[in-house]
Amino acid sequence: MSLPTPPDGPSSTGSGIEPAGPADVPAGAATGPVPASESVGAVGSPVLPGTESASATGSAAPVGVPVPAAEPQDGGLPETGAAPMAAARPRRTTVILGAALALTVIAAGLAAFWLSAQLSDSRDRITEQEQQIQDQQREIEEQREMIEQKQQFGAAMADLYATVDPLVGLPYATVVPWTQIEAFADRAWGHRRNPAALERDTGDVEAFTAGLADRVAVARTQAASNASGSPWEAALDDLGRGWVTTTFDETNRPCNMDVMACVSGAAPFIVHVSADTRDDPQLTDWIRTGVAYHEYAHVLQFTNPEPTASAVTAFGGDVETMADCYALTVLDGWSLEHEVPIDEYSYWEVSVGYGYTCNDEQKQVIRDWVDGLGVQLRPVGA
Repeated sequence: MSLPTPPDGPSSTGSGIEPAGPADVPAGAATGPVPASESVGAVGSPVLPGTESASATGSAAPVGVPVPAAEPQDGGLPETGAAPMAAARPRRTTVILGAALALTVIAAGLAAFWLSAQLSDSRDRITEQEQQIQDQQREIEEQREMIEQKQQFGAAMADLYATVDPLVGLPYATVVPWTQIEAFADRAWGHRRNPAALERDTGDVEAFTAGLADRVAVARTQAASNASGSPWEAALDDLGRGWVTTTFDETNRPCNMDVMACVSGAAPFIVHVSADTRDDPQLTDWIRTGVAYHEYAHVLQFTNPEPTASAVTAFGGDVETMADCYALTVLDGWSLEHEVPIDEYSYWEVSVGYGYTCNDEQKQVIRDWVDGLGVQLRPVGA
């Protein structure tokens, strides 16, 4: 397509040439400057290599005449096909790609941070769970040990009762100190959640049982023998069932007193006898036997303190008068006054004891007292 031939007049490249208006530019014409490398034919029409272009009148347009750019028809931007606009696309794409890459890096960092936090939290939970498991295992072991110690303590108490059972009725209540046995049980109850302390309690019970068993064995051996061969020992072995020991004091002052015999509360199962009583001509075996009964009453008094405290009131609180009454009540034919022959014409009048002969009511007190003496089986805590 060619443009209409301009009106006649001088041809010039100056400002005298008026650019064509919008109506003069055919549709589809180029809107930008023509590159210098291209030949210019008709106005706004590029000439391809090897071709020629002519105007409608057959004359070529002057070379180098600029062709005005077409203005947008409706006030908009130039068409997107224009060369200057196409040159800005790479910059915008680069910015978008950079922003996307930055967002990707940030997202990756946030994801890594989140994963790290989750991993740390998981490790903490695992550590906490492991600690809980260890605590539970330790508690189970402690419970198992506690149960074992309780069973061992129970077995020790059962052995103690088995040792005590044959002693029931033995007339020495203090042989089996129930207060101490109850203390064993009370301490064990207090230590029921302390295996180490409970183990010590078990050891205490076992040691007590072993000591009691040894005493029983010694008493049995002693009851079957009479080392001194004296009437003192014969009477006391018979009365004491082997639990009472006879010892002769060569100072002739047993218990640091001027008496034939004595018993100390510190060692109530030992009867101390003055050594000179073994061959004193004023004493007979009968007198020695009666005095042995008197001393044995003291053994009973010391080893049965509670019933003794009640019975002695019938004798004005005098344990010696009570001991005399015991011999008078238990030993048939016994008296506090004796005649010991010297020859067929003379004799010694021997008084033993404390000079008071008890009445029948007091003798009944002695019988009741004796019946209430001794070891009695009772449950711990009763």
